[in-house]
Amino acid sequence: MDNASEALYALKPVSFRYKKEIDPKGIAQFGLVAEEVEKVNPDLIIRDPDGKPYTVRYDAVNAMLLNEFLKEHRNVKQLEATVAEQQQEFHTAIAQQGKEIAALTTALKEQAAEIQKVSAQLELREPAARTVLSNR
Repeated sequence: MDNASEALYALKPVSFRYKKEIDPKGIAQFGLVAEEVEKVNPDLIIRDPDGKPYTVRYDAVNAMLLNEFLKEHRNVKQLEATVAEQQQEFHTAIAQQGKEIAALTTALKEQAAEIQKVSAQLELREPAARTVLSNR
């Protein structure tokens, strides 16, 4: 059936009432207009003895609907698998970034400690600045 069922997208469902001689109660019906279906796919209608569109072959329409449903179901499953894979990759990347941030934080703290140590050593080596008072 492959892409043949895509003709369904061109069909336009309607609500209607049969003529009084067919349905005296005039109960609302839902379906397709055979003349409209004929324009989309002539194989989906049954003709009257005069060759005019008479009714829709709903059994064929149902099979086509099932085909389209199954195609969409496969697409959804594939998209769900893709999303799950992307979520896993995202979580893995976040975990890796967390480790890298922790390593950078540790390195930064170590550098800060080294800077403090060097600053302290410099203070010990330089004699205190002397102030000379001048009596002028």
